[in-house]
Amino acid sequence: MQRIKKGDEVIVLAGRDKGKRGTVLRRVDAQFVVVEGVNRVKKHQRPNPMKGEQGGIVDKDMPIHISNVALYNPATQKADRIGFKTLADGRKVRIFRSNGEQVDA
Repeated sequence: MQRIKKGDEVIVLAGRDKGKRGTVLRRVDAQFVVVEGVNRVKKHQRPNPMKGEQGGIVDKDMPIHISNVALYNPATQKADRIGFKTLADGRKVRIFRSNGEQVDA
């Protein structure tokens, strides 16, 4: 089971966007995630009339390493680490390490 999934709200721990909060848009691979509004770069886009794309400078969210983000805990209003717990019915769930509450409650 993955510690950080698509749709999770995370806080950036390191880098130029340290302290920013955003939602995980997608997992690029096992090590990188794309977070909304974090690690934005300006890309010079060439026009493509076949696809109907305009040219110019566009903002693009680039991937960030998962070691530089942590899940946001709404109870404590801070970043928190994730643990795993197996319930009585055999399901494996994610929990916050600080207070033991279930992440997907």
